[in-house]
Amino acid sequence: MANKGKHLIENDYTPVTYDPQYILMVNHLKKYFPIKGGLLSQTVGHVKAVDGVTFNLRRGCTMGLVGESGCGKSTVLRTLDRMHEIIPGAHVKGEVELEGKNLYAKDVDPVAVRRDVGMVFQRPNPFPTMTIRENVLAGVRLNNRRISKSDADDLVEWALKGANLWEEVKDRLDNPGIGLSGGQQQRLCIARAVAVHPQVLLMDEPCSALDPISTLAVEDLINELKGDYTIVIVTHNMQQAARIADYTAFFNLKAVGEPGHLEYFADTTTMFNNPQNAEAERYISGRFG
Repeated sequence: MANKGKHLIENDYTPVTYDPQYILMVNHLKKYFPIKGGLLSQTVGHVKAVDGVTFNLRRGCTMGLVGESGCGKSTVLRTLDRMHEIIPGAHVKGEVELEGKNLYAKDVDPVAVRRDVGMVFQRPNPFPTMTIRENVLAGVRLNNRRISKSDADDLVEWALKGANLWEEVKDRLDNPGIGLSGGQQQRLCIARAVAVHPQVLLMDEPCSALDPISTLAVEDLINELKGDYTIVIVTHNMQQAARIADYTAFFNLKAVGEPGHLEYFADTTTMFNNPQNAEAERYISGRFG
């Protein structure tokens, strides 16, 4: 077993060979969370949350992650930008490669990973003390990029136009971002994510807290963005996955207490019309459980 450091890489699989047709290659991914015990809440072991996840995704495509609650969808999503590392003791085994670079290699800075792989969370989370303009520029400034006022103004306009929000807020950019409606806040968060020019956008149930009209606006935006970005979205809405995803990954649990795993991966047309997997067919048709 190589590399016994924090980001353990397990060699019980064949290492992935880079294929330039894929921007994202995930190989035999396993995710572990710490088990705490004792008076000092020390780590006494680890529980495997997901096991053996493997898939490849082409540039400019959207992939939907579907499956019952607790099967590992959001867990897998957060391994793609190393967001899980905010939990001390959490770690992965396997490979996550972005354009041929292993994101868990020892020389890779997780902050740099999050510049290339942006995240939009389940609930809109604009920074409450920042204006609309400051929210858009937050990621750029966090990365210590020096930018002139004119360039910042251009970037704010570009990002907000990309998020289909510019016309709605262009006359109130100095107002608090938290004062926008829920749907507008989520699009502001998308503008903040694209402002740092990531290659991949991760979305964790971005419409679950929105009304149907706001949901449609975000879905339209996703369809517009996917030509410029590769998008991975977790959703519990089967109709939403069918509307926006080019590929769909169905996650499942073998049994209660077992780790989640990728049961079936297919293009979305096949997944919803002719799935070649019995468990996926049961889930899609509503006969699951």
